[in-house]
Amino acid sequence: MKLNYKRTLLCGFAFFAITAFWQAYDATIPVILTNKFGMSQTWSGAIMALDNVLAVFLLPLFGAISDKHNGKRGKRTPFILVGTILAAVILMGLSVVDNAQLKNISEVSKIDDPAALSVIYDAQSERQLRTPDGKEFVLSEVFESKEDFTAVRSTYLDENGKEEINPLYTNYVAPARQAYVAEKTSENSTELILFVVLLFALLVSMSIFRSPAVALMPDITVKPLRSKANAIINLMGTAGGIIVLVLGMVFATSAVKNQLMNYTVYYGVIAGVMLVSLIIFLLTVKEKKWAEEMRADSIKYGIEEEAEADSEKKKLTKSEKTSLIFILLSVAFWYFGYNAVTSKYAVYATNVLNKDYNMTMMLAQIFAIVAYLPAGMIASKIGRKKTIIGGVIMLTTAFTAASFMNASSPAMLMNVMFALAGIGWATINVNSFPMAVEMCSGGDIGKYTGYYYTASMAAQIITPIFSGILMDSIADTALFPYAAVFSGLAIVTMLFVKHGDSKFEAKKSILENLSVDD
Repeated sequence: MKLNYKRTLLCGFAFFAITAFWQAYDATIPVILTNKFGMSQTWSGAIMALDNVLAVFLLPLFGAISDKHNGKRGKRTPFILVGTILAAVILMGLSVVDNAQLKNISEVSKIDDPAALSVIYDAQSERQLRTPDGKEFVLSEVFESKEDFTAVRSTYLDENGKEEINPLYTNYVAPARQAYVAEKTSENSTELILFVVLLFALLVSMSIFRSPAVALMPDITVKPLRSKANAIINLMGTAGGIIVLVLGMVFATSAVKNQLMNYTVYYGVIAGVMLVSLIIFLLTVKEKKWAEEMRADSIKYGIEEEAEADSEKKKLTKSEKTSLIFILLSVAFWYFGYNAVTSKYAVYATNVLNKDYNMTMMLAQIFAIVAYLPAGMIASKIGRKKTIIGGVIMLTTAFTAASFMNASSPAMLMNVMFALAGIGWATINVNSFPMAVEMCSGGDIGKYTGYYYTASMAAQIITPIFSGILMDSIADTALFPYAAVFSGLAIVTMLFVKHGDSKFEAKKSILENLSVDD
């Protein structure tokens, strides 16, 4: 019994499209909301949290609906088809509304144009504004004249000829521009309303196929091989994210000079990536055929009874229900810890460590990518539960050690801790989802996929708020102890999980174990 890597990789194109979308969405939507519509970080954050809020309700819903569907293309493929096309079309619709808003603020839409800066100065020179770090200022008190203000450029060349971001621009010009844009938006909010409505429709479209796309892997993979298969799916998702990161570099989406850029071509390329992924998926994935072969293999190897393998729903025993609850609690706890760090580390690195955070975060991702496949292979040898507990211990160790680091600590030490956290996170991620769906029958995989994502999304909604309150009320140094406590709780809850591990009974004779099927 071997994993069909080719089939798993082809199924991964659905997850590839999902990750590519979210990478682009998270990188550009907050910038549009704040820079083009003048939203505060609070309101922008609230809209960005809408995805997680909707996911708590919609992912289990569409997962369960796909369980009940049985069309010519199978359970999941129709949802992947409809959701991807809708998302790609609505994404382009967002760019149309975005361009309409650019026309509304055309007089200030050229970043380094003196005429645009002059308009901003005339409107905001005597108003009370705030720098990004919260300090109040008045433009006319910072700059001696309008000419001084209109001479400010977004970047400058240092003594070595290297382009650097101009702090005068980020601290004073950008907030003044944002305040001006906010006033223009309040005068005519039509584009903002359309943008938010389309954003809502876009999130619903993504929810249509998110759970079905993830549920497809267990649909076509026998239970003992799902950790290995999930590693491949995660690698495909990572590849989608990396491609969009490269596209972001090509289009310079993060450059200060492009804060008010036209996203039509960029979004068109992202939509194209999604649609090409969909085409590859539709041409190569034979969901119904592969699902039937999986059920036949499950019966052949004695992994499932015939009725269970034939997509009938089974009732969980009391012990299985308890295990499911503790798995979902564990998922919530480690997301409480890990997501708090990833969402707040940029602030922590600046305020506490006085160090650059980009390399540290990148190392965590690199080591996670390297660990995906080994984590699946280790689980096939020692079991998912032990492997996950090992990963959570690594995560807790990394966060606990990071709690004692300060500005005088070597940067390499924090890098090592994040590398350890990346390995631990990969070990957890690869095995936790297969464990959550291990207990259910084929008829419930979509619903259980929704349960898994509900636990993770709920944690991701709450933990940035909780950790932020703690950092505000105590100190920024509370971040890592907070994360260590929650990841430590996940170790405790995982100890109570008695079901969901990978299992495969060895064949009775030595000759059977030498079969080429294995």
